[in-house]
Amino acid sequence: MEFILSIISKLISIYSYALIIYLLMSFFGGARQTPVGQFLARICEPYLEPFRKIIPPIGMIDISPILAFMVLRFASSGLRQLFYWIA
Repeated sequence: MEFILSIISKLISIYSYALIIYLLMSFFGGARQTPVGQFLARICEPYLEPFRKIIPPIGMIDISPILAFMVLRFASSGLRQLFYWIA
């Protein structure tokens, strides 16, 4: 069970880094049109879209990723707590 929790935690961590990279790419003009940007868009946009419906962009600032990162953090810590409760 610990092995599965470790894998899930690593995957959440990797996904968090992918989100950070994807969001930072918005500061560079055509970065999202590159193959890497398109790949990150395919894996990040489906996750970010529900948060953008909850918190629409304020002018040119999109603060919905903050909520998305909080949900990932809560999911990670919740999985750890669930594991320790079961074990």
